Amino acid sequence: MRPTRPSMQELIRQRRRAGFVGRGTERAAFRTNFDVPPQDERHRFLFHVHGNAGVGKTFLVRELEQVARERGALTAYVDDSVGSVPETMAALSRQFAAQGHRFKELDRLLAAHRERRHEAEAAAITTLEPSEPEGPSAGSRAAARAGLVGLGMVPGAAPFVGVLDADRLAQGADRLRAGISARFRNPEDVQLVLSPERVLSPVLLAELADAAAVTPWAVLFFDTYERTGPFLDGWLHELMTTDRHGALPANVIVVTAGQLPFDTARWGGFADFVADIPLAPFTETETRGLLADKGVVAEPVVAEVLRLTGGLPVLVSTLAETRPADPDDVGDPSATAVERFLKWEQDPVRRAVALACALPRRLDADVFRAAVECPQDEAEGLFAWLRGLPFVSDRGDRVQYHDVVRAPMLRLQRMRSPRGWAERQRRLAEVFARWRTEAEDGRPAIELWADEGWRELRLAETYHLLCAGVRGTLPEVLAQFVLACDAGEIAARRWARALADAGQDADAQDAGRWGRELTQALASDGIAAALELVLHRAGFNDAAQAFARTMRGRELQRAGAYEEALAEFDRAVELNAELVVAHIGRAVTRAGLDAYEEAIADLDRAVELDPDRALAYSTRGEYHRIQQRYDKAIRDLDEAIRLDPTDNFAWASRGASRSARGEFDAALADLDRALELKPDYAWALVRRAQVWRGLGDPVRQLADLDRAIVLQPDWAWSACHRGDLLRIAGRYEEALTDYDRAIELDDEYASAYASRGACRRVLGRCSEALADLDRAVELNPDYAWALSQRALVHCELTSYEKALADVDRARELRPDDAGLLTLRGGVLNALDRFDEARADLDRALGLAPDHAEAYSLRSTVLLRLGLAPQALADLDRRLGLVASAPLDEDEAVRLTELTEALLRAPDTDRLLLAPLLARLTSARDGTRTSRTTD
Repeated sequence: MRPTRPSMQELIRQRRRAGFVGRGTERAAFRTNFDVPPQDERHRFLFHVHGNAGVGKTFLVRELEQVARERGALTAYVDDSVGSVPETMAALSRQFAAQGHRFKELDRLLAAHRERRHEAEAAAITTLEPSEPEGPSAGSRAAARAGLVGLGMVPGAAPFVGVLDADRLAQGADRLRAGISARFRNPEDVQLVLSPERVLSPVLLAELADAAAVTPWAVLFFDTYERTGPFLDGWLHELMTTDRHGALPANVIVVTAGQLPFDTARWGGFADFVADIPLAPFTETETRGLLADKGVVAEPVVAEVLRLTGGLPVLVSTLAETRPADPDDVGDPSATAVERFLKWEQDPVRRAVALACALPRRLDADVFRAAVECPQDEAEGLFAWLRGLPFVSDRGDRVQYHDVVRAPMLRLQRMRSPRGWAERQRRLAEVFARWRTEAEDGRPAIELWADEGWRELRLAETYHLLCAGVRGTLPEVLAQFVLACDAGEIAARRWARALADAGQDADAQDAGRWGRELTQALASDGIAAALELVLHRAGFNDAAQAFARTMRGRELQRAGAYEEALAEFDRAVELNAELVVAHIGRAVTRAGLDAYEEAIADLDRAVELDPDRALAYSTRGEYHRIQQRYDKAIRDLDEAIRLDPTDNFAWASRGASRSARGEFDAALADLDRALELKPDYAWALVRRAQVWRGLGDPVRQLADLDRAIVLQPDWAWSACHRGDLLRIAGRYEEALTDYDRAIELDDEYASAYASRGACRRVLGRCSEALADLDRAVELNPDYAWALSQRALVHCELTSYEKALADVDRARELRPDDAGLLTLRGGVLNALDRFDEARADLDRALGLAPDHAEAYSLRSTVLLRLGLAPQALADLDRRLGLVASAPLDEDEAVRLTELTEALLRAPDTDRLLLAPLLARLTSARDGTRTSRTTD
């Protein structure tokens, strides 16, 4: 247990805070709220502080945080240092952990999110099984009609909603989801990339509930909301007003603070639990009180402070700290704001430090030493002094000037000495460049841009170069913006903001305009729109334009706008035929359009250009697997694994390829390795289950499928596969339960309808089976297996012409399928078209010499044609295959009837038939024993 007695630091803070002046009404309202139970209608769950810059919002929020802690609350404070909902959750988790409440599961998922985010491009490279192409799901169509793309999971898709029709958007959304799922397999991983808050928010709420259960209150503070609100406001609204992510504990209070009032369109209906706190500048009474608390009471001095500050708390506090005794100590009307802030400081070193440290946007101890260039033994004391200034916000690992004070300090230095300003900015740029170079350590560019720490150093260097006015910097920064887009929307927003900040701080109008317009494009329409702006106006050379078009093509492809994406990739390749990522991106897009041959041609070129890029080999190998060219697939996947032995996707894809070739032991080894690398790899588990089926181990097959469903309970594919296993094992009712679940999860899943139809046929529920198979064929008219199953149902209903039509359509799709030829032979036999039936069965056995069912049927047809000796030979061949293809009960009955017919045939050699009868009896007994065992 932690001691309940307050520490020395806490007592010192309390004594210092006892002098807090102003905002008494706001503090009282917040403090009183803790005395009102959440069930009371007077209790407020949300406080929103808002007002202009410099009005004291952050100061008040920090005061409210201390009030909350005095009431025993867990607290967490977030400002604009975060750039997304996941980063916000990470900040909350870190602060709760520091107070003794670690959110372990949330931390695990946040780490996974960061990893998956860096794999996002690779996540979109493959698609699911193409043998059963299906139309868009109902959920995707509904999302597209609502103006969303990709089931609401694809950022930056807004500009395409008006360009593409809803069905096209929905088809693109399904393809995108399938492509990313094929890489990550686990739907949780897919969601962590496309909509991380859907995965993370329920976990945050659950762990917050655990923490809130053992503390009286938990208070979440969100400062600088004018900057974080665009991505936090909708999320907070969902957390607090819906149960979409779970239950938010009633003893949680949220405080937001920004320049703007609440969005009434979103929050207007919830005024009964929101406390709106507008902040105006200090009243004269509050200003006088603060000055009096600091010993400033002389009326001429007070009057001058009132005149110069306008009641802005940050300025009043700053001037009050000087304890001026004379109006001249405050400053004359012509003095700059900076001189008024610093006139009280007589030490020229400290004055210089305060001015120099305004140049970086943020400081830590290292940046401080670079900015002030002071001896090491003086730096620590000066930094401590700086952190205590009223206009400096201390945020733990860094400090930051208040904008109201920093802006005039920058303006003073720039106007007083333009050359000195530029030189100081260049020196800071050189420092950050040196640190950036040290961080690179020979790593490739793609790895560097995925490193957030390296990006922050690059961004600081960029900002200072812009402020220094170094010639050629702006075009280079716009090129960097494209690379930042490759790192994700959060990085892109930070680059745009640096441009805007440099424009304001250095009066660099072009940079400022670019920053504002890119920020607006990102906020409204996402990365693709921002890249379009850059492409039209930045004047890139061919190489830079090719890369920008590649990045834009990737964003369009992820949004499901495949034709538009393809046009961008085509143009990129025209501009730079050796840009490997353009060829890979175009391959992914073409695969999304089911143009696999063209996709493979692009990957051929990518491999030619970069023979050591594992991603190109693994992608091409997967596309060869999808096209059922397993030898080529395995060659590519071998090379991908050689280049990157840790790629679980390549191992799993090679295992699936080997399984398709019947190489079950090798496939098992590959899939085992994939699962060693990624134990929760559900797709690999389902594939390994298929291998266990090939190895005749239904127990392990079912265990893997059960595990996959535990990992992904809402994955229709795994439920359908388990249903297939249970159906093959004769556990039809259990299989139907899984098929029902799969269809409940995805009511446009053609495979689940087809399998349920096949199951219902075996149970004799032909009308229900026919309805299911009709639906499967409606969803996927080229679904050969569903057509063959419907043909069997038509045979059960003696609708042989309909059965023949279905088989003929299936054979158009698979002309060399021995099973379909056998089925067609059986239908033709039922229609008394014996010569045609024999021709089909002859062809089936030519394709598959050990096809047991074909021998059974051909022996029947041959007998109908009066060819008893040939029929007897086929029966002999069929019974010789019993060990590898045992009789089922229906076939055993049919062969018994055939044998009896052969006994009646005049040209049958009864000496040959006698041993066949014994073998048939033995085979039938084995069938009965097997049925009993089952």
